[in-house]
Amino acid sequence: MRASNGAPRAYREGVTVTREEQLVEAFVEAADTLVDDFDVIEFLHTLAGRCVQLLDVDAAGIMLADGRGHLHATAASSESARLLELFELQADAGPCMDAFRTGAQVVNADLGASEERWPRFAEAAQATGYASVHALPLRLRSTIIGALNLFRAHQGALSADDIHTGQALADVATIGILAQRSAQQAELLTTQLQRALDSRVTIEQAKGVLAERRGISVDQAFALLRAYARNHNLHLSDLAREVAEGTSTAAELLSGPQLADADTRGLERA
Repeated sequence: MRASNGAPRAYREGVTVTREEQLVEAFVEAADTLVDDFDVIEFLHTLAGRCVQLLDVDAAGIMLADGRGHLHATAASSESARLLELFELQADAGPCMDAFRTGAQVVNADLGASEERWPRFAEAAQATGYASVHALPLRLRSTIIGALNLFRAHQGALSADDIHTGQALADVATIGILAQRSAQQAELLTTQLQRALDSRVTIEQAKGVLAERRGISVDQAFALLRAYARNHNLHLSDLAREVAEGTSTAAELLSGPQLADADTRGLERA
């Protein structure tokens, strides 16, 4: 829902939350990355969700580069966005790739008119239901560590305000990650990013295991995984490893009953 001035609104326990309040929350979450021990994967998934809340977009995905400069799909607001990011990587062409390689924004790209520019990606994105796409670099001066993909189901230009806000979120994410490491700790930064990318693989495995065990969709399994991690003060990547390995720590999560339709709808809104 949007206010009369066009700013999106959300609701929290019956209270209207303005766009400005959501922005403050997003930047507070980003500030949490400045502590010594934070979960990169969980933070980036939260950031992708915030982009959908705050901007006039329907999905978001984030790619991070490893120590060799190769991009990896790291976080997404939905399963469809994650699959598109993987397809873009396989095709080695798309908006996120361009933003990462050039350090420049890709904005208001009409997918119907981009079939020559990114033939395979444009076709796949349109088949998924998206009409336009935008990509913003995760960049601090000359250092580029990834890119943020923004997908829209409808045509039309993204407003200058939304582009500015989206880039601000991307910048804060970049600063939050890079601020963990000084120039003398560049090797440690590479290790942290690689660990985040490795965690992404484990999380995908855990989603599949949980979806099969509980009889729910992959998106619902991921929402359940994140909720359990938050409620039990666990790192998402650590919990995913336990689920994938089927350890006793994950027994409660894996052995729960198959969920009714009403329960699965609730997970989709989580």
